[in-house]
Amino acid sequence: MTQRLYYDDVYIKDFTARVVSCVESGGSYEVVLDRTAFFPEGGGQPADNGFIGGAKVFDVHEKGGEVVHCCSEKCPVGAQVECRIDYERRFDHMQQHTGEHIFSGFVHSVCGFENVGFHMGESSVTVDFNGVVSPEELRRIERLANEAIYKNIYVETLLPSTEELENYSYRSKKELQGQVRLVRIEGVDLCACCGTHVSRTGEVGMIKAVASAHYKSGVRIALLIGRRALADYGEKNDSVYAISNLLCAKTEEVAPAVERLREQLKTAQYEYSELKKRLFALESENASEGFELRFDPSGSAEDARIFADMLAEKAAAAAVFSGSDGSGYKYAVVSRTEDVRPLGKELNSALGGRGGGKPEMIQGSVSAARAEIEAFFNGKK
Repeated sequence: MTQRLYYDDVYIKDFTARVVSCVESGGSYEVVLDRTAFFPEGGGQPADNGFIGGAKVFDVHEKGGEVVHCCSEKCPVGAQVECRIDYERRFDHMQQHTGEHIFSGFVHSVCGFENVGFHMGESSVTVDFNGVVSPEELRRIERLANEAIYKNIYVETLLPSTEELENYSYRSKKELQGQVRLVRIEGVDLCACCGTHVSRTGEVGMIKAVASAHYKSGVRIALLIGRRALADYGEKNDSVYAISNLLCAKTEEVAPAVERLREQLKTAQYEYSELKKRLFALESENASEGFELRFDPSGSAEDARIFADMLAEKAAAAAVFSGSDGSGYKYAVVSRTEDVRPLGKELNSALGGRGGGKPEMIQGSVSAARAEIEAFFNGKK
């Protein structure tokens, strides 16, 4: 059975080991060492990456009590090899996992809810609880979690006997067999866990809950922890200052400034819409009693419908195309006296269009150019 060095020293970066076996599997190699510092995927924590000699280790998992390293190259059986893990990735996982323990511990003590799901993604950690955490409770838990970080509490590992285990009240997602490994943060959390953790809570840095959503009968909370939280703060800070400069507003006044801008935009859009309707009405006064074809380069699908409907007050039928050759065209065809659906079928077939509607009006879109549209309708005259 593989000796697991990461349980003896979680901060280990380099080590030597003997290659016990190397088996080709699907174009890569499954390598077993007599001892390893590579953590295999488990308990919601991704596997370590790194190198065994010159072979890249891109995945690690357990199989039959052994730690199996998935490698890019063959490793000679029996050889002593120099190994190194991707320590930046390892330390990130240690921060994430310890931070999750702190946060889940306070959810349990404040709300009484159990952690029923944990996923450590590339950008954030998500934790599922079997109850709904209110916004007020979430803010309190976040504050308590960060205060526990400030206290720099020792994170210890316990390996109690079966008899001793009965005296502990600990969190666990499932029934466990054999030796149970407990991770204790005094006054915060006691949880059965196989993962890697920092030695003191201060190394977690900070915990920020960034999203909360109902999930099944409980809630899923997304967390940014440690360096990830710092990186996210940097990105958001840059964005706020950029928006502040664009709006000529203080950073603390960005949200009200954006709200004012949104209201101004809504007003401008309404006024623009009303002006277009007045323009359509004026142009419709000059409509003939035959067929009218018009183009509205800056219009929308709704503009096409409104304009065509106005033109059809005088014309036998009217077609309006809103858009351009580059962006494509939205169309509306309206008639008070004719069924325009057959025309629509011809139009869609000839101009690469899609759409349909009622006898008195059809709507759709075409990918054809203006010259092709004009040629089609000229051929209908």
